Amino acid sequence: GLSTRIDRKVSKETKIEVITDGLFTRRILNDPELEGISAVLFDEFHERSLNLDLGLALARDVAASLRPDLRLLVMSATLDTGKIAAAFDAPVIESEGRMFPVETVYLGKDDRRIEEQTASAIRRALREQTGSILAFLPGQGEIRRTAEMLGDVGAEVIIAPLYGALSPKDQDLAITPAPEGQRKVVIATDIAESSLTIEGVTVVVDAGLARVPEYDSSTGSQSLSTRRASLANVDQRRGRAGRTAPGVCYRLWDEPANLGLPKSPTPEIQTGDMSSLLLALAEWGVTDPDGLSFIDPPAPGRIAGARGDLVALGALNDDGSLTALGRRIARLPLPPLLGAMIEGQSDPGDKALAAEIAALLGEQGLGGRSTDLRSRLRGFRKDNSPRAQAVRRQAARWAENAQPSPLDLAGSVMAQTLPSRIARRQGNEHGRYLLANGRAALLSADDPLASEDWLIVGELTGRAARARITAAAPLTEEDALTLGKVITEDQATFDPSTGTFKAERVKRLGAITLSRTNLPAPKGELALTAVLNAVREHGLSLLPGHQTIRETQARLSLLAESEQLTDEILLARLEEWLPPLLGDPPKLNRASPGELRRALTALLDWDLVQRLDREAPLTVPSATGRGLPIDYLAEGGPLIEGRVQEFYGLTRHPAIVRESVPLSISLTSPANRQVALTTDLPGFWQVGYRDMAKDMRGRYPKHDWPDDPATAAPHEGRTKARLGK
Repeated sequence: GLSTRIDRKVSKETKIEVITDGLFTRRILNDPELEGISAVLFDEFHERSLNLDLGLALARDVAASLRPDLRLLVMSATLDTGKIAAAFDAPVIESEGRMFPVETVYLGKDDRRIEEQTASAIRRALREQTGSILAFLPGQGEIRRTAEMLGDVGAEVIIAPLYGALSPKDQDLAITPAPEGQRKVVIATDIAESSLTIEGVTVVVDAGLARVPEYDSSTGSQSLSTRRASLANVDQRRGRAGRTAPGVCYRLWDEPANLGLPKSPTPEIQTGDMSSLLLALAEWGVTDPDGLSFIDPPAPGRIAGARGDLVALGALNDDGSLTALGRRIARLPLPPLLGAMIEGQSDPGDKALAAEIAALLGEQGLGGRSTDLRSRLRGFRKDNSPRAQAVRRQAARWAENAQPSPLDLAGSVMAQTLPSRIARRQGNEHGRYLLANGRAALLSADDPLASEDWLIVGELTGRAARARITAAAPLTEEDALTLGKVITEDQATFDPSTGTFKAERVKRLGAITLSRTNLPAPKGELALTAVLNAVREHGLSLLPGHQTIRETQARLSLLAESEQLTDEILLARLEEWLPPLLGDPPKLNRASPGELRRALTALLDWDLVQRLDREAPLTVPSATGRGLPIDYLAEGGPLIEGRVQEFYGLTRHPAIVRESVPLSISLTSPANRQVALTTDLPGFWQVGYRDMAKDMRGRYPKHDWPDDPATAAPHEGRTKARLGK
């Protein structure tokens, strides 16, 4: 039998049921004991989707506590068996299977677009080989463009695109063997990498790319990015050429580039949006991922970000437990944001429209290719294909069969629960937008939506400045300002080069600035914040007393405690130690070195401060009792300086940190000029002193230059006459 999100074909006779990884996660959450199931097989585990990792962690929890008889099997042709087996404490079963030899041909990389390179490689393969061809490209856009370039290859060659958004009929065209006397060129995403065997394929053309979801925590959005495929991916693809007969694999890169490929795909649990995982764990009764055994645990920062997003959505309480809204969102087979878009609607018609939008965003290819979601919705409603009908029935169930609101409300319905996706056109150039979450995105200048001042963005692809809007709806300015999170705040900046402030009142919708008004010079908290921000931007060297900071860091380093007050820590804790030193109004040069030093050591544990003063003091006493300041920033290590006569009588070299760090001593003349530098005073008395004293007696005959300084009485450098008195 088989089950997907929109279809299920099983009966009482079913012994093996093939389901999607997301559906398995939902099933085990609904039925933790997995009643009637004796074994779970996690196939193609090398792909490491978030649902695969989550489903396996939940199944392991069930096997350990509720179902010790439950069998778990992790499978893949390119599995990192050592890592997985160690995590499982499980045996490895290896099957060599049957594999025909595959010759690998490296075509190298050139400056042409990847579609042109792929089309060229396919033409070469058609000339040099006899079987059907399977070509791998990252996405449907590249596939369509490559197929168009091959439109003139002849009637005996069937060009068949293959990607998840195609109708079952078009997918069948790609998968079925070519008719006798014809060859087939299947141009596919990684859907054909490991999930199916296409009869007659003996040639693979691999562009070496993969499109992967990446979550940007700074903007709270997930998009698809094109990356180099991993070794596991390209090995899987190469193997497609040797399934039914000896084959050939053409690779669009040079062989040495294999050394730079990652060994396996990066697990989605390390790069993706953790909100779905966190919501599922809360439903499981676990508020911390550490409560389950993950092969690769999610990063704490990503979990913290996802928890904050879910609390803001109203899906989680502050303690991480599910709210009533969160429970309803969790029941939907959708990302939490799309689930919240449905469950957050109070009007039944708006909820039905939101359900249709969520269905379209979750099922690629339905309703056409238009960027305008209203156009896609119209196409979706008219589409009578089995897939479209199944998705419509599913959306209707989510909305309890309510009649959808008019399509013109699509933008406002989305903006109610996705305010961070509100976008405003930048300047007079069509197609350039800034989202409220801070992300810049583009539309083709000839797209019908490119002239709209305001949009609500449903889907993005690409990264950073090259992010492209692939699904959106227009929004009126009134709706944008009403439904978005508009705030007005006073801001100030500080120019350290002139010591002046600039203040303004800013009205903004997230990262979108709506207006600016100049204000008088700031005072109090606003001025203080400006100075602190300037220090963060320019670094601690902006402070006049930054040498005192370096001195304190150097002292800690001698105690092997350098990590206690790094620049990163000091900047992160800036509000704790710097404001009292700035005064009101704040000025950077108010604090003395002593005040700054006390502010820094106040951040340390009391025991460490005592040890710092004891083992790395600020001064050491000379033989005369005068405190000699230690220069911890001197080249060559900590250094003290004094007239030669102050060190007479010393037979042991001064040292700090429990006598383990000798001090450099700068010996000066009566005119306070350096005449010697030593880290071995007793040795200097015996050797270097004689030549120095001979020179000094000629220059300073009135001063004391004894033959044996190691036994002479120390003094501050007085003349012999004053010494006599």
